[in-house]
Amino acid sequence: MPEIIKSYGAKEAKADLQPMEIKRRDIGNDDIKIDITFCGVCHSDIHQVNNDWKNSKYPVVPGHEIIGRVMEVGKNVKNYKEGDLVGVGCMVDSCQTCDSCKDDVEQFCENGATFTYNSEDKHLGGHTYGGYSTMVVVNKEFVLKVPENIDEKAAAPLLCAGITTWSPLRHWNVKKGDKVGVVGLGGLGHMGVKFANALGAHVVMITTSPSKADDAKSLGAHEVLISKNEKEMEKHAGSFDFILNTVPVSHDMDPYINLLKRDATMVLVGAIEPLEPFHGGGLIMGRKRIAGSIIGGIKETQEMLDFCGEHNIVSDIELIDMQNINRAYERVVNSDVKYRFVIDMASLKN
Repeated sequence: MPEIIKSYGAKEAKADLQPMEIKRRDIGNDDIKIDITFCGVCHSDIHQVNNDWKNSKYPVVPGHEIIGRVMEVGKNVKNYKEGDLVGVGCMVDSCQTCDSCKDDVEQFCENGATFTYNSEDKHLGGHTYGGYSTMVVVNKEFVLKVPENIDEKAAAPLLCAGITTWSPLRHWNVKKGDKVGVVGLGGLGHMGVKFANALGAHVVMITTSPSKADDAKSLGAHEVLISKNEKEMEKHAGSFDFILNTVPVSHDMDPYINLLKRDATMVLVGAIEPLEPFHGGGLIMGRKRIAGSIIGGIKETQEMLDFCGEHNIVSDIELIDMQNINRAYERVVNSDVKYRFVIDMASLKN
């Protein structure tokens, strides 16, 4: 029999989140049942609640930065046992047979990955519900081992903000000595700075806000470049090996293209929307590239978590009770958090 559990969700577009009960499936032979201890709050959660992408199914129970402890495993599960510290990110299933899945990039599953919330639920019907809940049952192939030596609550945002920034840094082979720019200091940008620094790069935080300079340096940036300062931008022209652009909205990209070296790449990870036109000459003169990236596959996410364990990297977070989620959403929209909210699920269970 499916189990009825506590959660928080929105019943219609732009509605406040409120307590509700949802069903979780029985544990199958290939499943892992997880007691959720912490769940990160991602801006995507807010977009989905508000139906900004015009694909929301209600009720929406958000949450795809899940940390918890294994409660029970199915009989085919060999790599996990009760009590293990685990994570679940943005996906809970994929076809496992297409070229993308075979290449360990399940986020691009050609038959459609099953996302942690708002995807078709192939077990119970209806749609999937996320981590703003007390418990979840997930296929063993989509459960990640979380190093025990890192702060459990601050590890939650690694499952989305972490992998979203790690994946392009690894795919474009950022290495020791590279000059790496990170545009925008928010939930994604602060992780980009930490990872690029740990990979040995010379990290430059590129921001419109001089007030963010001290924070950027404390996170691991070696320099801060104020993008509104044309003289400073010109000094850095043609000098970057790689730029990670985390700005979540359409913006003028020509100034950043001008910063790239010949054959260098700027990767967009934030702006999932139509972009402002940019000058083709900026790319053509120097054989430069603009690319895009979104989360990462399960293998790559595990590599990222292992790297975090080795280098003791977690997100900078503010811990909240589940009951304060609507206020937290307001603050995320107003960029009033350093740098990620995480929900203490004990507050929901009690």
